[in-house]
Amino acid sequence: MSTFKSWFSSAKTGLSDQVKKFQNKDFLDAVVAGCAIVAAADGNISHAEKEKMIGYISRSDELKVFDISNVIARFNHFTSNFEFSGMIGKQEALKVIAKFSSKPETGRIIVAVCCAIGAADGDFDDTEKKAVRDICTTLNLNPSEFSL
Repeated sequence: MSTFKSWFSSAKTGLSDQVKKFQNKDFLDAVVAGCAIVAAADGNISHAEKEKMIGYISRSDELKVFDISNVIARFNHFTSNFEFSGMIGKQEALKVIAKFSSKPETGRIIVAVCCAIGAADGDFDDTEKKAVRDICTTLNLNPSEFSL
């Protein structure tokens, strides 16, 4: 866990500038899709998980460049797919994330945000870590780079 914490601390450095650099609809969709995957990792997207994501994004210096109403609308879009079917929801979210599979710099930012969401409650559990490893695979990134 200490390896993850040290990676996470170093990853946050400069994340704000990187997020601003990639501020656009596709990037927002990929970040929110990743958050939906992490939130749905246990098979249930709880109210607490939604609040965790919105709270993190609205408090984060790195992510508050995004309008919260857009974040909520996009999160609801992705989570409705999970409510229909967990497998379909994950496939649809990974398709959006896959748009950045040939852009490792952007992919690393998406993974960093997903890790931050997973760790936001202080318990980045194994199901959440597996979900982020799946995101890494989709982005052609090595999960070990993120201490996963």
